[in-house]
Amino acid sequence: MYGNRRKAFLVSAVLVGGALLMTACQDTDEAAGTGASQGSSSASGDAATPSGSSAAGSGKDSGAAGKDSGAAGKASGATGGTEDGAGSGADTGNGKREPVGQSCGANDISWNTRSETQAGGYILISAKAKPGITCMLPAALPTVAFGSDGTEAGPAEQAAGKQITLSGNTTAYAGVNPKSTDSDGGKELDSIIVAVGSDDPDPVSLKVGTITVDKPVVTNWHTSATDAVPFS
Repeated sequence: MYGNRRKAFLVSAVLVGGALLMTACQDTDEAAGTGASQGSSSASGDAATPSGSSAAGSGKDSGAAGKDSGAAGKASGATGGTEDGAGSGADTGNGKREPVGQSCGANDISWNTRSETQAGGYILISAKAKPGITCMLPAALPTVAFGSDGTEAGPAEQAAGKQITLSGNTTAYAGVNPKSTDSDGGKELDSIIVAVGSDDPDPVSLKVGTITVDKPVVTNWHTSATDAVPFS
């Protein structure tokens, strides 16, 4: 009986020892697994760090490129504006430029003529812009033609004229000598055809009384009537 109790005690001791050993092994394995998991997460986080740094660097580079692009755009705009401003308008000959206005056509003008006796007799043409119109008479001879054959007046002056702005009460004058020769020949007419340049689509016919036409000449446009005398 004593022997049976001893055997039972030994068996119990063996079972308890085995259970304790299995619990210890399980705890060790769990601790090891937890450490490995933490190590893996740490490694994964470390591996992700360079990627984040690269993204930050990419953002900085993109911002710098944007600033450079904006600066280039401003520089381009400033250059274009300066060149455009400097290149616009008509050259006045003194290094400055003035805005180009509307060119006059014959139908923009109120015309008048009168006969003068000075310089052997000539016709004074006056031109004013119609109400509400502002236009430019070019620095060129008026186009003055005579008769059905369209005989055109040549220049009475050697120097070129000046551009004149017609507006309000400003008046431009040109003097026409219908006969610049001393001969008795010529044709008798009572009107002249006037245009602002040879390309004017609306020339006007002006009554002048009876005149003899032979190699006619005309002055440039002037703002003073006394400057428009066609001296030979």
